[in-house]
Amino acid sequence: MTPQPDPRSARQPQAAVGSPRSRVDGRLKVTGQARFAADHGPADGIDGIVHAVLVDATVGRGRITGINTRTALAVPDVLTVIHHGNAPRLPYRDNTFPDSIHPPGERLRAFQDDRVRFFGQPVAVVVATTPEAARHAARLIEVTYDAEPPRLDLTTAPAHEPDVYARGDAAAALAAAPVRLEMTYRMARNHHNAMEPHAIVARWDRDRLTVWEKTQWVADPRNELAAVFGIPQAAVRCYSRFVGGAFGNSGRTWVHSVAAALAARELRRPVKLVLSRRQLYFGVGFRPAYEYGVRLGSERDGRLTAVVHDVRGETSGYERHSDDLALGRMLYDTPNFRQEVRLVPLDINTPTWMRGPGWSTTATALETSLDELAHELGIDPIELRIRNEPADDPATGQPFSTRRLHECYTTGMREFGWHRRSPRPGTVREGDWLIGMGMAAGAYPAESAPAQAHARLGADGTVVVRSASSDMGPGTTTSMAQVAADALGLPMWSVQFQLGDSTMPPAPVHALAWTMASVGSAVQATCDRLRRKAIALAVGDERSPLHGAPVDEVLVRRGWLHTREDPRRGETYQQLLARNGRTHLEAVGGYEPPEEIRYSMYAYSAVFAEVAVDARLGIVRVRRMLGVFDAGRIVNPKLADSQALGGMIGGLGQALLEHTVTDPRDGRIMNANLADYLVPTNADTTDIRAIYVDSVDNEAAPIGVKGLGEVVQVGVAPAIVNAVFNATGRRVRDLPITPEALLTHQ
Repeated sequence: MTPQPDPRSARQPQAAVGSPRSRVDGRLKVTGQARFAADHGPADGIDGIVHAVLVDATVGRGRITGINTRTALAVPDVLTVIHHGNAPRLPYRDNTFPDSIHPPGERLRAFQDDRVRFFGQPVAVVVATTPEAARHAARLIEVTYDAEPPRLDLTTAPAHEPDVYARGDAAAALAAAPVRLEMTYRMARNHHNAMEPHAIVARWDRDRLTVWEKTQWVADPRNELAAVFGIPQAAVRCYSRFVGGAFGNSGRTWVHSVAAALAARELRRPVKLVLSRRQLYFGVGFRPAYEYGVRLGSERDGRLTAVVHDVRGETSGYERHSDDLALGRMLYDTPNFRQEVRLVPLDINTPTWMRGPGWSTTATALETSLDELAHELGIDPIELRIRNEPADDPATGQPFSTRRLHECYTTGMREFGWHRRSPRPGTVREGDWLIGMGMAAGAYPAESAPAQAHARLGADGTVVVRSASSDMGPGTTTSMAQVAADALGLPMWSVQFQLGDSTMPPAPVHALAWTMASVGSAVQATCDRLRRKAIALAVGDERSPLHGAPVDEVLVRRGWLHTREDPRRGETYQQLLARNGRTHLEAVGGYEPPEEIRYSMYAYSAVFAEVAVDARLGIVRVRRMLGVFDAGRIVNPKLADSQALGGMIGGLGQALLEHTVTDPRDGRIMNANLADYLVPTNADTTDIRAIYVDSVDNEAAPIGVKGLGEVVQVGVAPAIVNAVFNATGRRVRDLPITPEALLTHQ
């Protein structure tokens, strides 16, 4: 056994926050002991599980005219087939939960009518005692349709009325600008492709529903399923301790969850439903495609005078998903700015958030256009950005809480060797390879939301902290334990953070890079309250060495409560509780963002990339990437690197690989698998590094963080695009950049 340090030592222990701790659940994951949604079964007390498989529409629009289930029902072990012809009518009340993240419109309803709204829409669910029988029977179901041509073309389909943001007179300023550029960028649809497929186990106990679900927010299945089935929210409980990656598309509850819960209610047996990899492309959202027109006006010294963004983005015909495209409004000091965003309703499933939602999309257009302007004017791209750096937020007029983007630039220039970049594109060569460097900036809002936590200090000196948060990969259980350990003056091994249960104290959706600011601040407040409660007990106890000491003069280090002046005068948490006959102390606390926002608060990125492009074949290799981030206090550098490198790899895929190919005849996704939908592999990412500038931001959150998980992908794609131009002199404005596109731009 490793000897423990003397708790009475006066030496200041190393703080948990700020140190590179390994994931506390890492061993469970690498040994296969972590239980994801589809892993739940008899070991969890869920007996008699049966298996469900969805049947998907094979037309892109129309109505169902018939469903032949006879052959499927004759398959041994098949229990039922549910479709619009035999499904009960469900209440489908509005989800009025204040923080609902479902977009406006009428959500897709499970088997409630004969309409087909997109290719791949679930039209039936087969349930059998084995997954093999369910899959086999699903293939035997014959569905006939009255099909119509689907609307699929983003560029020609009618759009909704635009959402307009404007300041100044962009049209007049553009007409008067000495330098004017006009470009159109197109960004392909991207799919999330997390390791864990979407899955759910649903069980009814009379009128109470329990689900084990892959979700980024255990409150949403509770709220949505309660609304769909017309039961109280308290009658639904959702568990989701482990999430095998999500990137945004597990933030809301999709129709397959309703199908599983419906089947479980009809059969009165627990039902497990796991989407196939192919079904992940049709049924759970994606990053929408965009056509992004940009017009720039500037002085000859590079100072921007006018920016106009004309955007078209895809959404479904039944809901209006809208990404936040506000990056261009605040990143540069542009007196005249106009942005019109038109959503185009198509016969597709509803899009959803994907890492850096909206901001990484806008960065591609904004930061590539800035690079084009820099080349036109013969100005270094970083110098151009510095000349347009605002003093205050141009969109709101508010001062920035912290903005160390200039430091990100200078740090990146030094560490990446920017001085070696040739300003003349296509002039650096190594054999058949053309070499180029590029960079781009980015930002993402430093937001937070209300959260609560509960902490319980046991008689053995260990603490359990609980909150209904989630962990889709960033290491929430680890970082929250670090915050709690420091607040309570305990070693980290004494603290356990529990999450993933909708009955725990409420927390916001695990997305938007606000979990650390929100839940972390709630954990800090709760554990501060618990520590003060223990100190008050000690100083009020005549038998305590701390009796009568001023409360503010009592510190806790390594579980040892002592006075500031005399570290030897004190006792442990265990001694305090034992003497007072307490089995535990507990506290509930929370965090509420201030009603008045006095500052403009963002995390920032400066991303640098070096590429090699085969001059004959058009193949692009990213040789190096460096991301420099202003993200507030870094709670765990090891976890931060995991976030940053992962986000940068995602941006590489966005720039060079990821592209959903749709058949224009019916909306079928042609590359709905990991063989044909390309994502980055280890061979694509040989040298990636992240640096975090010192930037504690106590305005953004009480614990000083600004959020890291989203900004790490903002700016990556345009940095690569700009590097490709620097290498080749060819400007490709459609993502992903393919060899064919590069070769046709010769």
